[in-house]
Amino acid sequence: QVQVVESGGGLVQPGGSLRLSCVASGFTFSMYGMSWYRQAPGKERELVASISSYGTNTNYAKSVKGRFTISRDNAKNTVYLQMNSLKPEDTAVYYCNVVRSPRAYWGQGTQVTVSS
Repeated sequence: QVQVVESGGGLVQPGGSLRLSCVASGFTFSMYGMSWYRQAPGKERELVASISSYGTNTNYAKSVKGRFTISRDNAKNTVYLQMNSLKPEDTAVYYCNVVRSPRAYWGQGTQVTVSS
C-alpha cells in the first residue's frame, strides 16, 4: 500500500534552518510528482512546494519562495524540503503528499516550530 512518512521537524529559532524528509513506498516513486503542504493551528492546509517526477519543475508558495527548496532523490524514494531563514509564521505541521488518481495520500505530518 502507498505510504509516505515525514521526518525532520523540530524547534528552531527564527532565522534558522531545517530539512524535512519524506520517504515513500508502495508505488513507483519516479513516476509521480510530490508536494509539501503545511497546516498551522486554526488555518487551512496550504501548498508549500511541489516537484515534478524527475525534479525538473518546481513550484513554491509566495510566502516561502527564495527561502525553501524542494528536491528529490528517486534512487532513495525520498523528497526533501530545505527550509532556510525560518520565520515564526512558518510554524505548522508539514505534510508530504502524492496524488495517485483518484486518491491523495498523506503522511502523519511533522511539527515545525519557529520560536525564540
